Amino acid sequence: MPTTPTAAADSPAFSPLYQQIKTLMTQSLQRGEWRPGEAIPSEAELAVRFKVSQGTVRKAIDELATDNLVVRRQGKGTFVATHAEERTQFRFLRLTPDDAAETGSTRRRFIDCRRQRAPADVARALALRTSDNAIRIRRVLYFRDLPVVLDDIWLPAALFKGLTAERLGSYRGPMYRLFESEFHVRMIRAEEKIRAVAADDTAAGLLELPPGTPLLSVERRSYTYGDRPVELRRGLYNTAAHYYRNELS
Repeated sequence: MPTTPTAAADSPAFSPLYQQIKTLMTQSLQRGEWRPGEAIPSEAELAVRFKVSQGTVRKAIDELATDNLVVRRQGKGTFVATHAEERTQFRFLRLTPDDAAETGSTRRRFIDCRRQRAPADVARALALRTSDNAIRIRRVLYFRDLPVVLDDIWLPAALFKGLTAERLGSYRGPMYRLFESEFHVRMIRAEEKIRAVAADDTAAGLLELPPGTPLLSVERRSYTYGDRPVELRRGLYNTAAHYYRNELS
């Protein structure tokens, strides 16, 4: 049956009608009614479904597009955003060569992938119980065959059943695309903490640097629908020939 925004409008925390429609559409995305890469119904169809004007639907879709949940394509319609798209697949990787015009190969080497009980700090970050298991992935990213990033990645094990080092190593696309297509976990947004650190012996060895070399430490917590944390990533970046790029608005 068609969903209406009545319940949202009757709630104590009243929000504008287009925000209520945005919430309902986000719930459809979260339920998997519209899959990544698929077209969503037209504005006219959604207006009938939610019993609102097309202008209200359009404003809701505008906000979803701003949040990178959907993508408008001129003359084709609106599609659920996916990490497979070239313009979005590296949205969370902010490292850029000093010479932006310079291009080169990028590759990754997975060092470890194992399931273990989540340490207390990881459990807190991922809203897990201390008895829950997590998956820990360690990898090195290479730019033009030079090791530049050492990542420690923690994931809730319950959401990523079947994820192995072999599967990671054989997958050729972005890792977030793998999470999205095979485990139905889409990274919607992330927050980061950045600080300068010195390379310890382990990091120095993996990044082929002298111990004590200055590195950029980037701790990222990524969220899926409903602001649920689903990834804790701790990266060490060698910025000798790269810089960390961000856009503020």
